[in-house]
Amino acid sequence: MADIAVVDYGMGNLRSVAQALSHVANEQTVVVTSDPTLIASAKRVVFPGQGAMPDCIRELDSRGLRGAVIEAASSKPFLGICIGQQLLFEHSEEGDVDGLGILPGRVRRFPLGMQDATGAKLKVPHMGWNQVYQTLAHPLWAGIPRDARFYFVHSYYVDPADPTLVAAWTEYPFRFASAVARGNVFAVQFHPEKSQQAGLSLLYNFVNWDGNW
Repeated sequence: MADIAVVDYGMGNLRSVAQALSHVANEQTVVVTSDPTLIASAKRVVFPGQGAMPDCIRELDSRGLRGAVIEAASSKPFLGICIGQQLLFEHSEEGDVDGLGILPGRVRRFPLGMQDATGAKLKVPHMGWNQVYQTLAHPLWAGIPRDARFYFVHSYYVDPADPTLVAAWTEYPFRFASAVARGNVFAVQFHPEKSQQAGLSLLYNFVNWDGNW
């Protein structure tokens, strides 16, 4: 039995996430696995990811992981990263596919032709460092400045139907939910494993979190 299971669905930066978790996990064991039984028995589960939502959902189903992920998100500390945040919601504009429906809301694409306050064109995907403004006093934010910078790579963002889910927002050029939280679930659009000290602090907080909030 592993302490922390990183869900392997054949996509994403699984190894770098696992390495970052191992760096902060002290003596807790971290495994990258596509075994639903190992995911079910782990004390904590991380769903990382990058890539396209339709491919993610297809791989989850082909590997028989959908049920294990839904169960983990309902019963133990669960961290979603990037696509791992988006798939928690009901529907995505990317490929017009349904997500897992664990959280209410949709995943939307950044519109074309966006501009910043100076009139400069903003690129999609949103890529690079940006500030994350915390809106909730959550255990995973412990020791992290309220406007810390994290690393992003994404063309889509979550639009929660319940505003109380929003744990942080980021501006590009409008405000979007860059972190969400409910019960034992915490999920982020940015990549903590690529976000230096702030990201490692968030992962440290997760591996020491009991899921209560």
